[in-house]
Amino acid sequence: MASPRLETFCCPNRDPATELVVSFQPVLFSALSLGSAAVSLLCSVLQMLPKRKGYRRLGQYPLPRPASSARILFIISICDILGCAGIMVRSSLWLGLPNIINQISVANNTDVWPEVFCVGSAMWIQLFFTASFWWTFCYAVDVFLVVKTSAGISTIILYHMITWGLAVLLCVEGVAMLYYPSISDCEQGLQHAVPHYITTYAPMLLVLVANPVFFHRTIAAVTSLLKGRQGIYTENERRLANDIKMRFFKIMLVFFICWGPNIINESLLFYLEMQADINDISLRNVRNAALITWFIMGILNPMQAFLNTLAFHGWTGFSVDLSLQRRRELGWDSMSTSVTNAGGQNAIVGSTLLYQSHIQETKKSLLGNGQPHSDAISVLSEGNFAFHDICTSCQKTYSEMISP
Repeated sequence: MASPRLETFCCPNRDPATELVVSFQPVLFSALSLGSAAVSLLCSVLQMLPKRKGYRRLGQYPLPRPASSARILFIISICDILGCAGIMVRSSLWLGLPNIINQISVANNTDVWPEVFCVGSAMWIQLFFTASFWWTFCYAVDVFLVVKTSAGISTIILYHMITWGLAVLLCVEGVAMLYYPSISDCEQGLQHAVPHYITTYAPMLLVLVANPVFFHRTIAAVTSLLKGRQGIYTENERRLANDIKMRFFKIMLVFFICWGPNIINESLLFYLEMQADINDISLRNVRNAALITWFIMGILNPMQAFLNTLAFHGWTGFSVDLSLQRRRELGWDSMSTSVTNAGGQNAIVGSTLLYQSHIQETKKSLLGNGQPHSDAISVLSEGNFAFHDICTSCQKTYSEMISP
Protein backbone atom coordinates (compact mmCIF):
# COMPACT_ATOMS: atom_id res chain seq x y z
CA MET A 1 0.00 0.00 0.00
CA ALA A 2 0.98 3.64 -0.26
CA SER A 3 1.30 5.46 3.04
CA PRO A 4 3.84 7.99 4.38
CA ARG A 5 3.92 5.85 7.52
CA LEU A 6 6.03 3.32 5.66
CA GLU A 7 8.65 5.98 5.00
CA THR A 8 8.45 7.15 8.61
CA PHE A 9 8.97 3.53 9.65
CA CYS A 10 12.37 3.59 7.89
CA CYS A 11 13.61 5.95 10.62
CA PRO A 12 15.13 3.89 13.46
CA ASN A 13 13.77 6.35 16.03
CA ARG A 14 10.22 6.22 14.69
CA ASP A 15 7.21 7.61 16.54
CA PRO A 16 4.98 5.31 18.67
CA ALA A 17 1.94 5.60 16.37
CA THR A 18 3.94 4.43 13.35
CA GLU A 19 5.46 1.63 15.42
CA LEU A 20 1.95 0.55 16.45
CA VAL A 21 0.56 -0.03 12.96
CA VAL A 22 3.66 -1.18 11.07
CA SER A 23 4.74 -3.66 13.74
CA PHE A 24 1.28 -5.19 14.23
CA GLN A 25 1.11 -8.58 12.45
CA PRO A 26 3.64 -7.59 9.74
CA VAL A 27 3.61 -11.05 8.11
CA LEU A 28 -0.16 -11.08 7.72
CA PHE A 29 -0.18 -7.49 6.50
CA SER A 30 2.54 -8.18 3.93
CA ALA A 31 0.73 -11.29 2.70
CA LEU A 32 -2.53 -9.39 2.23
CA SER A 33 -0.76 -6.53 0.46
CA LEU A 34 1.13 -8.95 -1.79
CA GLY A 35 -2.03 -10.85 -2.71
CA SER A 36 -4.01 -7.69 -3.42
CA ALA A 37 -1.21 -6.14 -5.49
CA ALA A 38 -0.66 -9.34 -7.49
CA VAL A 39 -4.35 -9.72 -8.33
CA SER A 40 -4.66 -6.05 -9.23
CA LEU A 41 -1.54 -6.07 -11.41
CA LEU A 42 -2.48 -9.22 -13.31
CA CYS A 43 -6.07 -8.10 -13.91
CA SER A 44 -4.92 -4.63 -14.99
CA VAL A 45 -2.48 -6.07 -17.54
CA LEU A 46 -5.23 -8.40 -18.78
CA GLN A 47 -7.53 -5.41 -19.20
CA MET A 48 -4.92 -3.52 -21.23
CA LEU A 49 -3.93 -6.36 -23.56
CA PRO A 50 -5.48 -6.32 -27.07
CA LYS A 51 -8.51 -8.54 -27.55
CA ARG A 52 -9.68 -10.69 -30.44
CA LYS A 53 -12.31 -9.52 -32.88
CA GLY A 54 -15.74 -9.45 -31.32
CA TYR A 55 -14.58 -7.84 -28.05
CA ARG A 56 -14.91 -4.09 -27.75
CA ARG A 57 -11.84 -2.26 -26.66
CA LEU A 58 -10.00 1.01 -26.90
CA GLY A 59 -9.53 2.06 -30.50
CA GLN A 60 -12.54 0.27 -32.02
CA TYR A 61 -14.88 3.23 -32.11
CA PRO A 62 -16.03 4.67 -35.43
CA LEU A 63 -16.15 8.25 -34.20
CA PRO A 64 -12.97 10.32 -34.59
CA ARG A 65 -11.38 10.75 -31.20
CA PRO A 66 -8.59 12.91 -29.81
CA ALA A 67 -5.60 11.07 -28.38
CA SER A 68 -4.82 13.19 -25.31
CA SER A 69 -7.38 11.63 -22.98
CA ALA A 70 -6.58 8.12 -24.25
CA ARG A 71 -2.94 8.66 -23.36
CA ILE A 72 -3.83 10.05 -19.94
CA LEU A 73 -5.95 6.99 -19.11
CA PHE A 74 -3.14 4.73 -20.29
CA ILE A 75 -0.53 6.60 -18.22
CA ILE A 76 -2.73 6.41 -15.12
CA SER A 77 -2.94 2.64 -15.55
CA ILE A 78 0.83 2.38 -16.04
CA CYS A 79 1.49 4.42 -12.88
CA ASP A 80 -0.89 2.22 -10.90
CA ILE A 81 0.75 -0.94 -12.23
CA LEU A 82 4.25 0.29 -11.36
CA GLY A 83 3.02 1.23 -7.89
CA CYS A 84 1.58 -2.28 -7.47
CA ALA A 85 4.88 -3.75 -8.64
CA GLY A 86 6.67 -1.82 -5.89
CA ILE A 87 4.22 -3.11 -3.29
CA MET A 88 4.77 -6.68 -4.51
CA VAL A 89 8.56 -6.41 -4.31
CA ARG A 90 8.52 -4.84 -0.85
CA SER A 91 5.93 -7.29 0.55
CA SER A 92 7.73 -10.28 -0.96
CA LEU A 93 11.02 -9.28 0.64
CA TRP A 94 9.36 -8.62 3.99
CA LEU A 95 7.80 -12.09 3.83
CA GLY A 96 10.97 -13.80 2.65
CA LEU A 97 13.26 -11.93 5.06
CA PRO A 98 11.13 -11.08 8.11
CA ASN A 99 14.21 -10.04 10.09
CA ILE A 100 14.71 -7.06 7.82
CA ILE A 101 12.14 -5.13 9.84
CA ASN A 102 14.03 -5.79 13.07
CA GLN A 103 17.29 -4.69 11.46
CA ILE A 104 15.94 -1.16 11.00
CA SER A 105 16.84 -0.06 14.50
CA VAL A 106 19.22 2.26 16.27
CA ALA A 107 21.14 -0.64 17.77
CA ASN A 108 21.87 -2.09 14.35
CA ASN A 109 22.53 1.07 12.40
CA THR A 110 25.83 -0.23 10.97
CA ASP A 111 23.94 -2.25 8.33
CA VAL A 112 22.48 0.37 6.00
CA TRP A 113 21.00 -1.94 3.35
CA PRO A 114 17.70 -2.63 5.17
CA GLU A 115 17.17 1.11 5.52
CA VAL A 116 18.16 1.73 1.90
CA PHE A 117 15.64 -0.86 0.69
CA CYS A 118 12.99 0.50 3.03
CA VAL A 119 13.43 4.06 1.78
CA GLY A 120 13.85 3.08 -1.88
CA SER A 121 10.73 0.91 -2.02
CA ALA A 122 8.65 3.47 -0.13
CA MET A 123 9.77 6.29 -2.47
CA TRP A 124 9.05 4.14 -5.55
CA ILE A 125 5.50 3.44 -4.38
CA GLN A 126 4.85 7.02 -3.34
CA LEU A 127 6.25 8.44 -6.59
CA PHE A 128 4.05 6.44 -8.93
CA PHE A 129 0.87 6.67 -6.89
CA THR A 130 1.43 10.42 -6.51
CA ALA A 131 1.92 10.65 -10.27
CA SER A 132 -1.33 8.71 -10.68
CA PHE A 133 -3.09 11.34 -8.55
CA TRP A 134 -1.72 14.18 -10.68
CA TRP A 135 -2.67 12.40 -13.92
CA THR A 136 -6.19 11.80 -12.60
CA PHE A 137 -6.46 15.51 -11.95
CA CYS A 138 -5.12 16.26 -15.44
CA TYR A 139 -7.74 13.94 -16.92
CA ALA A 140 -10.52 15.96 -15.32
CA VAL A 141 -8.94 19.16 -16.62
CA ASP A 142 -8.44 17.67 -20.09
CA VAL A 143 -12.02 16.53 -20.65
CA PHE A 144 -13.25 19.91 -19.47
CA LEU A 145 -10.91 21.77 -21.84
CA VAL A 146 -11.86 19.51 -24.75
CA VAL A 147 -15.53 20.27 -24.28
CA LYS A 148 -15.01 23.99 -23.73
CA THR A 149 -12.08 24.83 -26.03
CA SER A 150 -11.36 21.72 -28.13
CA ALA A 151 -7.90 21.27 -26.63
CA GLY A 152 -5.99 18.48 -28.33
CA ILE A 153 -2.89 16.34 -28.22
CA SER A 154 -0.54 19.31 -27.82
CA THR A 155 -1.51 19.67 -24.16
CA ILE A 156 -0.12 16.22 -23.30
CA ILE A 157 3.40 17.66 -23.17
CA LEU A 158 2.29 20.21 -20.60
CA TYR A 159 0.61 17.47 -18.57
CA HIS A 160 3.84 15.46 -18.54
CA MET A 161 5.79 18.45 -17.26
CA ILE A 162 3.24 19.16 -14.52
CA THR A 163 2.60 15.63 -13.29
CA TRP A 164 6.12 14.19 -13.30
CA GLY A 165 7.71 17.44 -12.19
CA LEU A 166 5.40 17.86 -9.21
CA ALA A 167 5.49 14.16 -8.32
CA VAL A 168 9.30 14.05 -8.23
CA LEU A 169 9.59 17.43 -6.51
CA LEU A 170 7.12 16.63 -3.74
CA CYS A 171 8.48 13.12 -3.20
CA VAL A 172 12.12 14.21 -2.94
CA GLU A 173 11.33 17.31 -0.87
CA GLY A 174 9.14 15.39 1.58
CA VAL A 175 11.65 12.58 2.05
CA ALA A 176 14.59 14.99 2.42
CA MET A 177 12.81 16.82 5.23
CA LEU A 178 11.73 13.59 6.89
CA TYR A 179 15.21 12.04 6.97
CA TYR A 180 17.06 15.19 8.04
CA PRO A 181 19.84 15.21 9.25
CA SER A 182 20.32 11.52 8.30
CA ILE A 183 18.24 8.41 7.82
CA SER A 184 19.83 6.74 10.84
CA ASP A 185 19.08 9.71 13.08
CA CYS A 186 15.79 11.35 12.04
CA GLU A 187 14.50 14.26 14.02
CA GLN A 188 11.65 13.39 16.30
CA GLY A 189 8.43 15.27 16.79
CA LEU A 190 5.14 15.66 14.99
CA GLN A 191 6.08 19.04 13.54
CA HIS A 192 9.08 17.53 11.78
CA ALA A 193 6.97 14.93 9.92
CA VAL A 194 4.07 17.23 8.97
CA PRO A 195 5.67 18.60 5.75
CA HIS A 196 6.22 15.04 4.52
CA TYR A 197 2.59 14.14 5.09
CA ILE A 198 1.40 17.33 3.40
CA THR A 199 3.42 16.58 0.27
CA THR A 200 1.95 13.07 0.23
CA TYR A 201 -1.71 13.89 0.78
CA ALA A 202 -1.96 17.23 -1.07
CA PRO A 203 -2.36 15.61 -4.55
CA MET A 204 -4.88 13.14 -3.14
CA LEU A 205 -6.99 15.89 -1.57
CA LEU A 206 -6.75 17.92 -4.79
CA VAL A 207 -8.35 15.06 -6.74
CA LEU A 208 -11.02 14.56 -4.09
CA VAL A 209 -11.97 18.25 -4.12
CA ALA A 210 -11.25 19.53 -7.62
CA ASN A 211 -12.15 16.57 -9.86
CA PRO A 212 -15.85 16.48 -8.90
CA VAL A 213 -16.04 20.20 -9.74
CA PHE A 214 -14.45 19.71 -13.17
CA PHE A 215 -16.59 16.66 -13.89
CA HIS A 216 -19.76 18.53 -12.92
CA ARG A 217 -18.92 21.45 -15.18
CA THR A 218 -18.01 19.06 -18.01
CA ILE A 219 -21.35 17.27 -17.73
CA ALA A 220 -23.16 20.62 -17.83
CA ALA A 221 -21.22 21.63 -20.93
CA VAL A 222 -21.89 18.26 -22.63
CA THR A 223 -25.60 18.57 -21.92
CA SER A 224 -25.57 22.02 -23.50
CA LEU A 225 -23.73 20.66 -26.56
CA LEU A 226 -26.18 17.80 -26.97
CA LYS A 227 -29.15 20.12 -26.76
CA GLY A 228 -27.58 22.59 -29.16
CA ARG A 229 -26.93 20.13 -31.96
CA GLN A 230 -30.55 19.97 -33.11
CA GLY A 231 -32.28 22.19 -30.60
CA ILE A 232 -33.86 19.15 -28.89
CA TYR A 233 -32.79 16.65 -26.24
CA THR A 234 -33.54 13.17 -27.62
CA GLU A 235 -33.56 9.89 -25.74
CA ASN A 236 -30.22 8.84 -27.25
CA GLU A 237 -28.61 12.10 -26.20
CA ARG A 238 -30.07 11.75 -22.72
CA ARG A 239 -28.60 8.24 -22.50
CA LEU A 240 -25.23 9.52 -23.66
CA ALA A 241 -25.23 12.29 -21.03
CA ASN A 242 -26.24 9.81 -18.32
CA ASP A 243 -23.47 7.38 -19.33
CA ILE A 244 -20.88 10.16 -19.26
CA LYS A 245 -22.13 11.13 -15.82
CA MET A 246 -21.93 7.49 -14.69
CA ARG A 247 -18.39 7.18 -16.01
CA PHE A 248 -17.23 10.19 -13.99
CA PHE A 249 -19.05 8.82 -10.96
CA LYS A 250 -17.23 5.48 -11.27
CA ILE A 251 -13.85 7.21 -11.47
CA MET A 252 -14.50 9.18 -8.30
CA LEU A 253 -16.06 6.18 -6.55
CA VAL A 254 -12.93 4.10 -7.16
CA PHE A 255 -10.77 6.93 -5.84
CA PHE A 256 -12.87 7.32 -2.67
CA ILE A 257 -12.92 3.57 -2.02
CA CYS A 258 -9.19 3.08 -2.52
CA TRP A 259 -7.89 6.19 -0.75
CA GLY A 260 -10.61 7.19 1.70
CA PRO A 261 -9.29 4.74 4.34
CA ASN A 262 -5.90 6.47 4.15
CA ILE A 263 -7.35 9.77 5.30
CA ILE A 264 -9.27 8.09 8.12
CA ASN A 265 -6.24 6.11 9.24
CA GLU A 266 -3.94 9.12 9.17
CA SER A 267 -6.42 11.16 11.22
CA LEU A 268 -6.57 8.43 13.86
CA LEU A 269 -2.78 8.09 14.03
CA PHE A 270 -2.30 11.84 14.33
CA TYR A 271 -4.80 11.83 17.18
CA LEU A 272 -2.81 9.08 18.90
CA GLU A 273 0.44 10.98 18.43
CA MET A 274 -0.98 13.96 20.26
CA GLN A 275 -1.70 11.84 23.33
CA ALA A 276 0.74 11.48 26.19
CA ASP A 277 0.49 7.67 26.14
CA ILE A 278 -1.02 5.89 23.12
CA ASN A 279 -1.26 2.66 25.15
CA ASP A 280 -3.74 4.18 27.59
CA ILE A 281 -6.80 2.00 28.10
CA SER A 282 -9.13 4.84 27.13
CA LEU A 283 -7.58 4.89 23.63
CA ARG A 284 -8.25 1.21 22.97
CA ASN A 285 -11.04 1.84 20.45
CA VAL A 286 -8.95 4.41 18.59
CA ARG A 287 -6.03 1.97 18.37
CA ASN A 288 -8.30 -0.79 17.09
CA ALA A 289 -9.83 1.52 14.49
CA ALA A 290 -6.36 2.60 13.34
CA LEU A 291 -5.26 -1.03 12.96
CA ILE A 292 -8.42 -2.01 11.09
CA THR A 293 -8.13 0.86 8.63
CA TRP A 294 -4.41 0.08 8.24
CA PHE A 295 -5.22 -3.43 6.98
CA ILE A 296 -8.03 -2.10 4.80
CA MET A 297 -5.51 0.26 3.22
CA GLY A 298 -3.16 -2.64 2.56
CA ILE A 299 -5.89 -4.36 0.54
CA LEU A 300 -7.62 -1.45 -1.21
CA ASN A 301 -4.66 0.76 -2.18
CA PRO A 302 -3.18 -1.74 -4.66
CA MET A 303 -6.63 -2.54 -6.07
CA GLN A 304 -6.82 0.94 -7.59
CA ALA A 305 -4.95 -0.33 -10.67
CA PHE A 306 -7.61 -2.89 -11.57
CA LEU A 307 -10.60 -0.85 -10.43
CA ASN A 308 -9.42 2.13 -12.48
CA THR A 309 -9.32 0.05 -15.65
CA LEU A 310 -12.89 -1.05 -14.95
CA ALA A 311 -13.99 2.54 -14.43
CA PHE A 312 -12.18 3.72 -17.56
CA HIS A 313 -12.93 0.93 -20.02
CA GLY A 314 -15.33 -1.57 -18.48
CA TRP A 315 -14.58 -5.29 -18.52
CA THR A 316 -12.71 -6.16 -21.74
CA GLY A 317 -12.86 -9.94 -21.46
CA PHE A 318 -10.35 -12.78 -21.50
CA SER A 319 -9.97 -13.26 -25.26
CA VAL A 320 -6.46 -11.85 -25.64
CA ASP A 321 -4.99 -11.40 -29.12
CA LEU A 322 -1.22 -10.82 -29.21
CA SER A 323 -0.81 -11.10 -32.97
CA LEU A 324 1.40 -8.44 -34.57
CA GLN A 325 -1.21 -7.46 -37.13
CA ARG A 326 -3.85 -6.68 -34.51
CA ARG A 327 -1.36 -4.64 -32.47
CA ARG A 328 -0.63 -2.57 -35.54
CA GLU A 329 -4.32 -2.04 -36.30
CA LEU A 330 -5.39 -0.94 -32.85
CA GLY A 331 -3.03 0.53 -30.25
CA TRP A 332 -3.36 2.42 -27.03
CA ASP A 333 -1.53 5.44 -28.40
CA SER A 334 -3.03 5.54 -31.86
CA MET A 335 -3.62 9.12 -32.99
CA SER A 336 -6.07 8.11 -35.68
CA THR A 337 -9.24 6.08 -35.79
CA SER A 338 -9.31 2.51 -37.00
CA VAL A 339 -9.77 2.00 -40.73
CA THR A 340 -11.72 -1.19 -40.14
CA ASN A 341 -15.47 -0.76 -40.49
CA ALA A 342 -17.29 -4.07 -40.13
CA GLY A 343 -20.77 -2.62 -40.24
CA GLY A 344 -20.35 -0.59 -43.41
CA GLN A 345 -20.28 2.70 -41.56
CA ASN A 346 -20.42 6.08 -43.24
CA ALA A 347 -17.16 6.82 -45.11
CA ILE A 348 -16.81 10.22 -43.51
CA VAL A 349 -16.84 8.75 -40.02
CA GLY A 350 -14.71 5.74 -40.87
CA SER A 351 -11.87 7.69 -42.46
CA THR A 352 -8.49 7.80 -40.76
CA LEU A 353 -8.14 11.38 -39.58
CA LEU A 354 -5.73 12.94 -37.16
CA TYR A 355 -7.50 14.76 -34.39
CA GLN A 356 -6.00 18.20 -34.94
CA SER A 357 -6.73 18.34 -38.67
CA HIS A 358 -10.20 16.93 -38.10
CA ILE A 359 -10.97 19.61 -35.54
CA GLN A 360 -10.06 22.36 -37.96
CA GLU A 361 -12.16 20.96 -40.81
CA THR A 362 -15.13 20.24 -38.58
CA LYS A 363 -15.03 23.69 -37.05
CA LYS A 364 -15.17 25.31 -40.48
CA SER A 365 -18.24 23.32 -41.43
CA LEU A 366 -20.11 23.64 -38.17
CA LEU A 367 -19.38 27.23 -37.31
CA GLY A 368 -20.80 28.25 -40.65
CA ASN A 369 -24.12 26.74 -39.60
CA GLY A 370 -23.87 28.08 -36.06
CA GLN A 371 -23.75 24.55 -34.59
CA PRO A 372 -21.16 23.04 -32.19
CA HIS A 373 -19.00 20.08 -33.20
CA SER A 374 -19.38 16.63 -31.67
CA ASP A 375 -15.71 15.77 -31.16
CA ALA A 376 -15.96 17.21 -27.67
CA ILE A 377 -18.49 14.49 -26.95
CA SER A 378 -16.52 11.71 -28.63
CA VAL A 379 -13.58 12.27 -26.28
CA LEU A 380 -15.77 11.43 -23.30
CA SER A 381 -16.68 8.06 -24.80
CA GLU A 382 -13.03 7.30 -25.37
CA GLY A 383 -12.05 4.02 -23.75
CA ASN A 384 -15.52 3.34 -22.37
CA PHE A 385 -17.25 0.38 -23.97
CA ALA A 386 -20.69 1.34 -22.72
CA PHE A 387 -20.68 4.35 -25.04
CA HIS A 388 -20.16 2.40 -28.27
CA ASP A 389 -23.83 1.73 -28.99
CA ILE A 390 -24.83 5.30 -28.21
CA CYS A 391 -22.05 6.75 -30.35
CA THR A 392 -23.11 4.51 -33.23
CA SER A 393 -26.67 5.77 -33.00
CA CYS A 394 -25.36 9.34 -33.07
CA GLN A 395 -23.36 8.81 -36.27
CA LYS A 396 -26.25 9.62 -38.59
CA THR A 397 -26.80 12.98 -36.94
CA TYR A 398 -23.07 13.66 -36.94
CA SER A 399 -22.69 12.82 -40.64
CA GLU A 400 -25.62 15.00 -41.62
CA MET A 401 -24.09 17.93 -39.73
CA ILE A 402 -20.70 17.80 -41.49
CA SER A 403 -21.86 16.76 -44.96
CA PRO A 404 -22.22 19.53 -47.63
